[in-house]
Amino acid sequence: MSNPFNTQAQPPSLTVSQLNRQARMLLESHFDFVWVEGEVSNFVVPSSGHWYFSLKDGGAQVRCAMFRNRNQRLRFTPANGDHIRLRCRVSLYEGRGEFQLIVEHLEQAGAGALQAAFEKLKARLLAEGLFDPARKKALPASVSRLGVVTSPTGAAIHDILTVLRRRCPGIAVDVFPVAVQGDGAAREIAAAIERANRWQIEGKVQLDALIVGRGGGSLEDLWAFNEEIVARAIAASELPVVAAVGHEVDFTIADMVADQRAATPSAAAELLSPDQRQWRQRLQTLETSLARLIRSRLHQAGTQLDHLRRRLKHPGAQLREHSQRLDELEQRLVLAQKNLLRRRQSELTLLESRLHARSPLSRLRQLDSEIQHLRQRLTAGMHQRLQLAGDRLGHLAQMLDSLSPLGTLQRGFAIITDREGKVVTDSSAVAIGDEVRARLARGALELTVTKSE
Repeated sequence: MSNPFNTQAQPPSLTVSQLNRQARMLLESHFDFVWVEGEVSNFVVPSSGHWYFSLKDGGAQVRCAMFRNRNQRLRFTPANGDHIRLRCRVSLYEGRGEFQLIVEHLEQAGAGALQAAFEKLKARLLAEGLFDPARKKALPASVSRLGVVTSPTGAAIHDILTVLRRRCPGIAVDVFPVAVQGDGAAREIAAAIERANRWQIEGKVQLDALIVGRGGGSLEDLWAFNEEIVARAIAASELPVVAAVGHEVDFTIADMVADQRAATPSAAAELLSPDQRQWRQRLQTLETSLARLIRSRLHQAGTQLDHLRRRLKHPGAQLREHSQRLDELEQRLVLAQKNLLRRRQSELTLLESRLHARSPLSRLRQLDSEIQHLRQRLTAGMHQRLQLAGDRLGHLAQMLDSLSPLGTLQRGFAIITDREGKVVTDSSAVAIGDEVRARLARGALELTVTKSE
C-alpha cells in the first residue's frame, strides 16, 4: 500500500517491451555490418525456411538467424561443426530479450584467404585507376548484336536469352563459350574477351557490347572473375563491357573494372535491351491512373455533396435556394469531370498517334511502293533498250547482207582458193596441175588447173 504522505516523485519506468526495443535500436544503430567467424551448432530449419543456429568459438557463442530470402541465394547448407564466416547485423530478439546476429551472407571460413587476395588486388588496381569512372565507356543507345562471354550450359545464358526473347527478340547473340570456374577459367574468360575485340576489328562480327558473367555461387565459385588477367582484359576491351556476375549481393573485381555492373545476368540483358511494350504499358498506366483519378474525384464530389446536403437547414425558401445551388454545382462538377475526361482522352489519343507515327510500317509501305515503281521503270527501260538493240541489229544485218560476198555467189560467181586457203585473184598465182577449191553459192568444187590465160 502506497504512503499518501510520501511527496517525493516516483522515477519513470519502462515496460519490458520498451526496454528490449530500445536495446535493439541501440545495438543496430551502433554496429554497422560486421564479419564474424566461428563454428556452427544447434542448426535448425523450421517449416518457414529460415535458418537458426549458434556460432561459437572456444570461449563464447551467439545466436544467429538467416532468413529465407537470404539463405536461398547460397549454394550450400551449413551443418553442425562447420567452420563458417558470415556477414551480419548485430540485433536483439525483442520477444525473448535475446542478443542475436541477423545474417546477410554466409560462406565457408576458407574464403578468408581469398578475401584477403581480393582486397589486395582491389587496392592495386584502384591505385592504377582501373576503377576510375572517367575511363569507362558509355553503353550504346541501341543494341542489334550482343556478345556474351559465359558458360554455354549455365543458367546465365538461359536467363539472358529468356529476357531478350521477352523484351527485344530482334537482338542477335554471339556466345563465346568459356569455363566460369575452376583451373584455367580466368584465362579462358580473358582470351574470349580479347577474341571478341579482335574479331570486331577484323570485321568478322559487328558487336555493340559484351556481357561477361555467370550465375551465383560462393566466393570460390566466382573467383575466376577476381583474377587480374580478367580485369586487364576487361579494361583493355574496346567494346563496352557489362559485368553480370552472381547475384545482387555478389561483387567481384570484374564488376569494378567493367563499364557497367549488373546485379544479375537477367539485369544485364534488361540493361542492354529496350522494352517494346514500354509505350503500351505507359498508355495503360496513364489510362488506369486517369480512371482512378476520375473515380476518386467523383467519390470526393459525392462525399462533399452528401456533406452539404446534411448541413442544409429549413425553412423552405432558403432550403430550396441552397438545393438549387447544390444542383447547379453538381452539374458544373459533372461537366468539369467530363471536360477533364475529354482532355485526358485527347492526350491519350495524341500519345497513341505519336506512337503509331513512330511505327516503321508506314515507312516500309513507302519503301515498298518506291521499289515497285523502280521495278516498273526498270522493266520498261529494259524493253525499250531491247527494242532499240533489235532495230539496230536488223539494220546492221541488212548492211552486212549488202556487203556479203554470198550475194555475189548467188549470181553465179565463185571464190577460188589455193591449198593454203588463200583467195586466188590472179591466174599467174597458180601453175598448171595445181589443185584449187571453188566456193559456190551452194557447196564447193575441188579442181585441177589444166590451162592458164
